[in-house]
Amino acid sequence: MLKEEQRFVASDILEGMTSISALLNSGDANDRKIEKILIDRAKRKSKAPQIGFLTAKSHELGFPVEFVDTEEIDRLSVGNTHGGILALCTARTIPTLTAKDIRPDSFYVYLEGIEDPYNFGYAIRSLYAAGVSGIILPPRNWMSAAGVVARASAGASESLPIFEAEGEDAVKLFREVGYSILCAGIRDSVSIFDEEFPYPVLLVVGGEKRGISRALLDAADRIVRIDYGRDFSGSLSAASAATVLAFEIFRQNRK
Repeated sequence: MLKEEQRFVASDILEGMTSISALLNSGDANDRKIEKILIDRAKRKSKAPQIGFLTAKSHELGFPVEFVDTEEIDRLSVGNTHGGILALCTARTIPTLTAKDIRPDSFYVYLEGIEDPYNFGYAIRSLYAAGVSGIILPPRNWMSAAGVVARASAGASESLPIFEAEGEDAVKLFREVGYSILCAGIRDSVSIFDEEFPYPVLLVVGGEKRGISRALLDAADRIVRIDYGRDFSGSLSAASAATVLAFEIFRQNRK
């Protein structure tokens, strides 16, 4: 139960090589720094290639690598797929969005109201795979639970440019630089599969419980829905909806 509760606690511990490698390869997208690498000393032989890589990086970037007992790794970690390797990191700065941060003729997503860090991470993983240039978040979001989000997103949360803005402020900035605004919804909507939505696009996706605020829906150029393959009264999870919408927009613009 303790591990389950820890997923909602702010933490800058990245777990496993996938998350750590994503941070090391993030470049200018992320100002998080590794302060220390902890490795389960029982994994010295089985993780020799990873240890060699991290040792080389430690010399390059100036962080220590320490071998500790399995109990220490278990105490600090939330998940069970870390492979005995943790990175203790600094917090990441999530800058406030400005017009200068927005690339021309591109694709961004505003995520609003996702209430679970795992679903949040799954959504980021899909959006990264769909080629979005960046993600915009409301000031209250799950990026403080960095370890959980990085693991759920397969490291994508550490690789993508991420900005903060209130929804109406984000819409105003994107509209000023020529973006069309799409909101996921049902009322007065068109099917994402029946019309073309060329770049540049800002897609707004809300959580399952609260959805998208009325102010954002009113500000949208179009409200788009996902048509189902059968009669079904339920809603997709926010991560699933973001995946379908983002890949359809990518498909339309991939040439």
